Amino acid sequence: MSALVGGLGPNGTLMVVGAPLDPIEVLPAQLIFGRKRIHGWSAGIPTDSEETLRFAELTGVRPMIETYPFAKAGEGYARMLSGKAEFRVVLTM
Repeated sequence: MSALVGGLGPNGTLMVVGAPLDPIEVLPAQLIFGRKRIHGWSAGIPTDSEETLRFAELTGVRPMIETYPFAKAGEGYARMLSGKAEFRVVLTM
């Protein structure tokens, strides 16, 4: 994540939602002169996820995905790595 700080624009925020073991190393000048910040955020509690799923069900929200049969997992993975996949690549059994 350290390398990402340099890519932030003025007033940019690096939002940390995962908890890797590696430290985030940044020079104070990177933050001060660009008015940048690093902000941590937890994913919430289980009831947050339940409410989100309930809202999606009530309003008809559906995911936009590309599906690949498990036999073509390599093809789906390659499409994802190429950046050409739209939204998510999901393997089906």
